Amino acid sequence: MPTDPQTRVRELLDRYATPQACVAELLCDGHPQDAIAATIVESDLSATDLTYGQLREQSERFAVALAELGVEPGDRVATLMGKSAELIIAVLGIWRRGAVHVPLFTAFAPPAIAFRLTASATKVVVVDADQISKLAAGEDVPDNPGWITVGVGGTTQLQFADLLAGADPADERARAVAVGAEAPIVQLFTSGTTGTPKGVPVPAKALASFHAYLEFGLDVRADDVFWNAADPGWAYGLYYAIIAPLAAGVRTILLHAGFSAPLTWQLIERFGVTNFAAAPTVYRSLSADSTAPPEGIRLRRASSAGEPLTPDVVSWSDATLGVAVRDHYGQTEHGMFIVNAWHDALQPGASAATGNVTGVPPGSMGKPLPGWTCAVLSEQSDDVAEPGTLGRVAIDTTASPLLWFHGYVDAPEKTASRYTDDGRWYLTGDAGSVSEDGFYFFSARDDDVIIMAGYRIGPFDVESVLVMHEAVAEAAVVGMPDQLRGEVLEAFVVLREGVSGDDALIAELQSLVKKKFAAHAYPRQVHFVEELPKTPSGKVQRFRLRQGEG
Repeated sequence: MPTDPQTRVRELLDRYATPQACVAELLCDGHPQDAIAATIVESDLSATDLTYGQLREQSERFAVALAELGVEPGDRVATLMGKSAELIIAVLGIWRRGAVHVPLFTAFAPPAIAFRLTASATKVVVVDADQISKLAAGEDVPDNPGWITVGVGGTTQLQFADLLAGADPADERARAVAVGAEAPIVQLFTSGTTGTPKGVPVPAKALASFHAYLEFGLDVRADDVFWNAADPGWAYGLYYAIIAPLAAGVRTILLHAGFSAPLTWQLIERFGVTNFAAAPTVYRSLSADSTAPPEGIRLRRASSAGEPLTPDVVSWSDATLGVAVRDHYGQTEHGMFIVNAWHDALQPGASAATGNVTGVPPGSMGKPLPGWTCAVLSEQSDDVAEPGTLGRVAIDTTASPLLWFHGYVDAPEKTASRYTDDGRWYLTGDAGSVSEDGFYFFSARDDDVIIMAGYRIGPFDVESVLVMHEAVAEAAVVGMPDQLRGEVLEAFVVLREGVSGDDALIAELQSLVKKKFAAHAYPRQVHFVEELPKTPSGKVQRFRLRQGEG
């Protein structure tokens, strides 16, 4: 890699941001076919290596199968799957066909899944056996959905393995489709404080940004054993546990099992992980685990994303992992762009003022990566704020060549609200400050999105479910501090006249959220209140609830 990061940015743009961009070629076919692309690890630590040659042949088969099912370039194909070999084969087959991948988080309940499938006009959904019941016709899923279901095991008529076995990789429809830099290759959904989830189209040129973060931010090298523990149903896991490693041609580890601290320790030891990335919750869980870490674990790099790191996690990781974990900041709409970068060319140097041996000021989320220009804007105007002044974290759209997001799907008003009137600045929705020497510090979100264990949860999604209960007149949901998860959800509920709240009703409301939205997003506490604090115009003031005024 060139010593000049800006030169490297131009090289990556020259590779990915072209009218001839072909995702399957860039992520699979262009690499040595005998090189290992991914290692799938099971709960018993047995493992399967997948080479680029195997992925090419299997994804060619799936591309042909998709064509047989009527999928054309530009069509949406969803996955409701865990971290598995089938997932990587499926997404590569989707991109080989020139279609758009719609990732679905396996903790979502049927209504959340059905909304995303319907909103994206998905044609085919590939689903793990243990998730198939969520697609059954009923109260939340239409009798005649607009999608075709392909099962990975289970009882569906169409089976993923059968489709692969019956497809001919020599079929001309297996040929990788060149979609070009601007064409979408992924459509995710992000939630906010009001309204339905917004569709985020990820174009092929975003590969340049994802690859750059892997090199600059995570400093993943050819001899690293790299493990990003994030779930690929969300942006950080999809972008940087699957897409970026495939783009860079470095092996990625995917754990085909749920999280547990002991299993995490065992995997790091058994496979000799040297470069690890995860949400702060993972690090907090490891530090709180009674299991003694295996002797000899010494990571070369440790990175965190999803929510701000607390100082205790940094000091613990330095003592236990042999490296102080570094905080990285980004969004679904952009990937990572302000980080405490690990690449040698981007090291800040030791801080004499703080005595911090890592050179990273405590509490900092880092500096803009090469290819990005950011600033903190004043609260009162669109002028750049003075150093140390709290304001709005923003991206300069005129000086960020790796910027790839240009708007939400069919939501011009929501898109416009993200930009200053002159279009120069993209507003992240987060408040913070920047020091004299260019380090950014997170202060708060200027919306009410809740970040729990690294997952962003829009309060509107949960509130919409709570008011479905016949006993509920109004509801507001906020995030409250939690030592392990960073934040947890708490609900403030106004009951209908004549209804009294008790533990049984609380359990009903929690169960309703699990059933209608997502298993991980239920309110840990439910408070029954006479009224919600509101502005004169009737908007709920969630900040007052967080301050204990409910």
